Amino acid sequence: MPKPVKTFIPANSSPLIEKFINCLMMQGKKSIARRVFWDAMEVIKTRTKDPPLEVFQKAMLNATPLVEVRPKRVAGAVYQVPVEVNPKRQQALSIRWILGAARDRKGIPMSQKLALELLDASAEQGGAVKKKQDVLKMAQANKAFAHFAKS
Repeated sequence: MPKPVKTFIPANSSPLIEKFINCLMMQGKKSIARRVFWDAMEVIKTRTKDPPLEVFQKAMLNATPLVEVRPKRVAGAVYQVPVEVNPKRQQALSIRWILGAARDRKGIPMSQKLALELLDASAEQGGAVKKKQDVLKMAQANKAFAHFAKS
């Protein structure tokens, strides 16, 4: 039976960072995803005086949604009902939105796109934060249907 191969995980990694790297990964290329993430941290280090992992934490926090709308069928009509978001789903959505916004930027390497999106999100700008604000607006617009969430 072959020996399991140990992968290198930096000492300053965390479960959130590992989850982010796993979501960044495409076609099982984890070493490439890990390199892209840490290269993005290096780019952040050159662009700002804040520690890169703090910028990452702040970006994740700023892109995290508190409420979202869910479709609920009542008497043949479908209402968009605002509901609070489960913490695990909050994390998953913020990761998805940050990576989606970074991938939508064109013309530069992924590590730079990710670094720019994380910097924007930490400054409450960028595609991921805009997506969060759109979801919040949608929830506020449909506040009248909140009483359907209980049933």
